[in-house]
Amino acid sequence: MIQIYHNSRCGKSRECLAFLEDSGKEYEVVKYLENVPTFEELKSIIEKLGIKPIELVRQKEKVWIENFKNQTMSDDLIIQTMLNNPILIERPIVINGKKAVIARPLENAATII
Repeated sequence: MIQIYHNSRCGKSRECLAFLEDSGKEYEVVKYLENVPTFEELKSIIEKLGIKPIELVRQKEKVWIENFKNQTMSDDLIIQTMLNNPILIERPIVINGKKAVIARPLENAATII
């Protein structure tokens, strides 16, 4: 089943959710700010995305700039930092089986559903 890691306060995330609704496909909404993924779940998502953990970080977020910018961090520490501060996780993420995309731009979602 398709999953969307969704933040209802984010316009891009809401657009992606509407796109999934219009697709007619079954999907599951994961409100990752409320139900933070485990370390292994986030690591698996990053592997499906085919990116490095730092590429999933919202580096313009205040919490990142004030606490982590310009620090040398291991991949595992970056993942743990996102789990401790889930607002740092880029969104929306759409997962379909073994494939995942960050749906920015929205057209990225269409490539895997």
